[in-house]
Amino acid sequence: MNKIISAAIMTAMLALSSSAAMADAKNPKIGFSIDDLRVERWTRDRDFFIAAAEKQGAKVFVQSADASEQRQISQIENLISRGVDVLVIVPFNATVLNNTVKEAKKAGIKVLSYDRLILNADIDAYISFDNEKVGEMQAEVVSKLQPKGNYYLLGGSPTDNNAKMLREGQMKVLKPLIDKGDIKVVGQQWVKDWSATEALSIVENALTANNNKIDAIVASNDGTAGGAIQALAAQKLAGKVPVSGQDADLAAVKRVIAGTQAMTVYKPLKTIAAEAAKLAVQLARNEKPAYNSSYDNGLKKVSTVLLKPTPLTKANVNILVDDGFYTKAQLGN
Repeated sequence: MNKIISAAIMTAMLALSSSAAMADAKNPKIGFSIDDLRVERWTRDRDFFIAAAEKQGAKVFVQSADASEQRQISQIENLISRGVDVLVIVPFNATVLNNTVKEAKKAGIKVLSYDRLILNADIDAYISFDNEKVGEMQAEVVSKLQPKGNYYLLGGSPTDNNAKMLREGQMKVLKPLIDKGDIKVVGQQWVKDWSATEALSIVENALTANNNKIDAIVASNDGTAGGAIQALAAQKLAGKVPVSGQDADLAAVKRVIAGTQAMTVYKPLKTIAAEAAKLAVQLARNEKPAYNSSYDNGLKKVSTVLLKPTPLTKANVNILVDDGFYTKAQLGN
């Protein structure tokens, strides 16, 4: 008798669990762990991602680590315990999430690395703009404007794998010019947490050390570019020394229009967010996404979707208005 009852209970539980799994596939739960929502760029990614995911029937739970690796780890653990189907992670520190990813995989949760590659961990997929290409674009624009002279290389955060990819792209363009003797790299430094304040003091020190004789600065994003330009402005050099950037932050686009920043790189956030939402839902439903690349993250070759960035200078800055990224009024032109 007991055996019959327990068999009936088991059958009922299995039916419940399979219907729950069906419901999950129809309305997957996505945990979105973001490095730092205090940064303008990530708030836009979040909003576009949620809108695109909800259109596909998914529910999104968002957490912001506010640039703390410990906070991010505990927030991801919280999302795992909530029973999400997929984790989408913008890592603050790409190198410390191995165990957290293991926990997710043990719980049957798929993991998608968003914009920055999580290293040495068993993630399912990666989506990003082609960061090496972004680095090439940065160096190309700056070296066309300033083909000779003293260069300073302002890298991104040392904990962010993208910073290294950007540098690889930059060096593809700069190395032949260095080898020819046309340009000389008088200094290079990684900027902790992509901090504009730290970039400002690095460039102040570099200008002092080189008697203001710096002819170009390859800065890896708009925040660090802003810090560099502030240091140049104090020496009346803003607009005379080309500085690169990326992300098309509003302040940076205004600097491009004003002529104090040579370029930025536009990565349509709506595109990456919508594609990532689609990818996350496909992973939850065990569908086959259309990957177009793969990256070795130190543990495995990770299936990747790479998107195409656009270099922005004063000449084509109106793309941002055409795309609805900013309004004419916001750009003040």
